[in-house]
Amino acid sequence: MGILVTGGNGFIGRRLVAALRADGLRVRVLTRREPVGPDEIRGDLCQPASLAAACAGIDTVFHCAGHAHAFGARSEADAARHRLVNLEGSGMLAEAAGRAGVRRLVFLSSVKAMGDPGDDCIDETWPVPPASAYGLAKREAEAVLLATGERFGMHVVCLRLAMVYGAGGRGNLERMAALVRRGWFPPLPETGNRRSMVHVADVVAAMRRVAGDPRAAGRSYIVAHPQTHSGRQLYDALRAASGMPPVGWAVPRGVLAAAARLGDLGAAVLGRRMPLDSEALDRLLGSACYSPARIERELGWRASLDLADGLRETLHGA
Repeated sequence: MGILVTGGNGFIGRRLVAALRADGLRVRVLTRREPVGPDEIRGDLCQPASLAAACAGIDTVFHCAGHAHAFGARSEADAARHRLVNLEGSGMLAEAAGRAGVRRLVFLSSVKAMGDPGDDCIDETWPVPPASAYGLAKREAEAVLLATGERFGMHVVCLRLAMVYGAGGRGNLERMAALVRRGWFPPLPETGNRRSMVHVADVVAAMRRVAGDPRAAGRSYIVAHPQTHSGRQLYDALRAASGMPPVGWAVPRGVLAAAARLGDLGAAVLGRRMPLDSEALDRLLGSACYSPARIERELGWRASLDLADGLRETLHGA
């Protein structure tokens, strides 16, 4: 029996596929493009017939595909796309998997499936519902997939990922790293904020662990490194990983806040986002802390790659 990976050509999916194949496992990749070689199959999350074909002869599905969270996107079209792909498409995949006799399905959700933690460090029991269209679609998809797993007797696990980084990533941290290396990113003030992160190698390890551990069936887990970092600590770590000397000064928070307000005004006037606005500043100086205690306690799994090693891999590929 084989393994199906949706989103196998994406950032996390590529890492997972490489790790599985390195262990000699038979992996099939679902792709919307023209298949390259016999290990890819063409399909779409919104086309049930293609999903049935993709799941035939499969034992385990790793569901990495989805409509990505866009920084600052709030349009109705974007919200509809999240529901279509991340909710309805995921539900159709789970249904096809159950009907095909798939035994295990691991779904990549997000910490955005929970409400904003503010200054708290929250776990899976946090009662505040998600506010964004992306978070709502992911949370509803979790419920649909877990219910489908119960109906078919299928081992389903949902992983709520904190910010994922690593070589080949194109997220906020990678963009920040590029600006720091060019000397275009201002030294941030130390605000004591706490932000959770996890390296892509640890995400792959967590996916494989929950797929093979019967204790994980029917559960949702936060996947994050237990150590959090402030915006300033991240700035300093990026300079160190880039071989740059430390700096002993910082742009005052008030100056950054004023610049962010100007960015908000510029966006209103010009109709497009500015490099720095209030939302971007909150991501730099605000907290987003998520506790991985449940997966550590129940499965004995813990993220192992610390920030220094993770950033070296991100910047230098090793």
